[in-house]
Amino acid sequence: MTNIKSQSWCWIEKGEPEKLILKDQTVRQLEEQEVLIENSYIGLNPVDWKLISSGGANWKKNHIPGVDGAGIVIKTGNKMKHIQLGTRVCYHADLNKNGSFSTHTITNGKNIIYIPEKVSDSTAAAFPCPCLTAWQSFKKVPDVVNKKVLVSGAGGSVGYFLTQLIIDAGAKVYVTSSKKHHQKFLKMGVLNAVDYNLTDWENVLLQSINHNSFDIIFDTVSGIHATGLMNMISYYGHMVAIQDRVKENTLPAFTTCISLHEIALGAFHTYASDAQIADLMIQGEKLLNDIGNSKFHLRDLNISDFEQLPRHLAELKNNNSEIKYVIKV
Repeated sequence: MTNIKSQSWCWIEKGEPEKLILKDQTVRQLEEQEVLIENSYIGLNPVDWKLISSGGANWKKNHIPGVDGAGIVIKTGNKMKHIQLGTRVCYHADLNKNGSFSTHTITNGKNIIYIPEKVSDSTAAAFPCPCLTAWQSFKKVPDVVNKKVLVSGAGGSVGYFLTQLIIDAGAKVYVTSSKKHHQKFLKMGVLNAVDYNLTDWENVLLQSINHNSFDIIFDTVSGIHATGLMNMISYYGHMVAIQDRVKENTLPAFTTCISLHEIALGAFHTYASDAQIADLMIQGEKLLNDIGNSKFHLRDLNISDFEQLPRHLAELKNNNSEIKYVIKV
């Protein structure tokens, strides 16, 4: 299989998603630990437009963006011969290397998740970035059983999946989200859903817990937003900032003594050990099995054509859209 041709949406310069250019390319030769995936679907995520806007640290002209994809393995490097050709997999691509916005993607063979039979490729492509981020966030806290937990900004893909994980683990869960999601959350078992568009949403939320404090807050909005919620956390509680890190603990020293946690899924490519990566991929397959068995659910998917990728990524950015776009290759 020499001289495999691909079509890829290429980044030229910092700017808007519409500046991506579709190019024909020849797929390079694999290194010994790499595999070549023929993509069937591509998942779009906010991190994609953010990197297109700012440019990755190592990006050069004609870099291929995109973190999430699914398809079949069609070629393996010398140390990945144990992976059977034709195997259905999904993956989270290394942000510093060419990614999923292509008909073909090269990735490290250690960084793939095997897709269970009951899970479609489109669902698998929507899975890695939001759901592995939710899982890593969930695992930051040692125990959630019977704890009062707030998921701030739960309407997005990460918050939606995380809410299910912590309810399943036995927490008493409260969320903030736009009102259109409230009925779904209440059916899940959320104790109260508050519209963050209300001017006094914090007071409304605290009334629902009798003006006590939360044991744990997961914030999906921003580091600044998370910082503003720290005074709502009880003694020895936890703040898990998913969207951005909290730069400083603004609470007085030796008072509530809360723990601050940061999340960066993409960092596993550079900083995680082989054992940590293997554990994350195994957990990913288990979660996909749970999805296939209807234990957990993803947000509803909007599936569109490969040619429409830049347009939908722009919609995701400009409308702060909660729609989960998946692109059929």
